[in-house]
Amino acid sequence: METFFNADFIIRLFMALILGFALGLERELTNKYAGLRTHILVCLGACIFTLISIYGFPTYAPGDNVIVNNATGIRDTSRVAAQIVTGIGFIGAGTVLRNGPMVFGLTTAATLWISASIGMACGAGIFDIAIIATVLSVAVLTLIRIFERQFLPSSGKRIRRYKLTIYCKRDEVSKIYDFLTSKVGELRDFTSKRLIENPEKSKISTIFELGNQKKVNNIYNKLIGIIEPDSVHLQELND
Repeated sequence: METFFNADFIIRLFMALILGFALGLERELTNKYAGLRTHILVCLGACIFTLISIYGFPTYAPGDNVIVNNATGIRDTSRVAAQIVTGIGFIGAGTVLRNGPMVFGLTTAATLWISASIGMACGAGIFDIAIIATVLSVAVLTLIRIFERQFLPSSGKRIRRYKLTIYCKRDEVSKIYDFLTSKVGELRDFTSKRLIENPEKSKISTIFELGNQKKVNNIYNKLIGIIEPDSVHLQELND
């Protein structure tokens, strides 16, 4: 009697889930918009499409007039899987942002692309390529970042973009604005909104650019010293 579940397919799906998690974890730890769930779903979806492409369609055996539902015969198993390469571009494009001459999100878009390829490898049962590709991808994302910071200090990529969100008293808004402009210069999209649930409190949101991580930490520590915020959230927006 034929079993309802195919153990080989389940192994491939779980392998795609695990390897997608590994890639997404690195993006999640660096506060990127496309993190754990996105990479897991992309990798898992690519695996499913690849399985469907290989096993989900009937096969035409040469010389026969009947459809044979096995793994032999004449068919093009790459037609569905090939569309993954094109389709993943739409998701990747959604993570890319442009601000003047600077472009953000390309690395995250590339990780979604490689996540899809790893999922396809899992769907095809090529686990050695899938595992090695995952290890190499995580190594590139982590080790190359360290290399750039240590040996390419003059690179234009050293300029980092940050989003700062502060919940504070309303009378501290002008003090915060003056402090930030004196430390970082131009502030982008500076907004201050009164909280509906507490009119005496405000939410401040702004974006700025700096090239020195130590200076960012220094600004953060001094900001905490001059005001008494309810909460402060600093997010890096680069790749």
